[in-house]
Amino acid sequence: MRYATITARDDAPLAALIRRLLSAHGLDIPGTAYYDEALDHLSTFYLADPARRAYIVAREEAGEDGIGKLLGGAGLAECALFPDCAELQKLYVSEDAQGRGLGTELVRRVEQEAVRRGCRRMYLETHTNLGAALHLYEKLGYRRIERPAQVVHSTMNRFYLKELG
Repeated sequence: MRYATITARDDAPLAALIRRLLSAHGLDIPGTAYYDEALDHLSTFYLADPARRAYIVAREEAGEDGIGKLLGGAGLAECALFPDCAELQKLYVSEDAQGRGLGTELVRRVEQEAVRRGCRRMYLETHTNLGAALHLYEKLGYRRIERPAQVVHSTMNRFYLKELG
């Protein structure tokens, strides 16, 4: 497994992965990442302001193409909802890579990056349709909180916060 910062070559496969997974869980609806304006160009969004945002992709070891298949990714962005907080964003793992610890490793890497940036908390928005994700977040120490007054994805119905060590 190789981990790297997102690049433009990741945009199309990552957008397709995210849409496919959201659709499989009945979340290909307005108010979810499925309709984010930046979804088709996530590298532009995350790389445009590297002081405030980051996105990590996971790939299989390089194959014949020298790149390796995209297996998933996760990002972070500053979050003004809480002091010294970053938001865990767009954690998605391909179907064939699920169950191999990739989600856990991506969250760990994003959390490390948040701590490196001086964040003491990590916030996230998710949905009850994403049962495996809910289990992962709770296993990793995220605690459910009430819906904040301002949320990015209006359809999301589960909200979590974690104090970073």
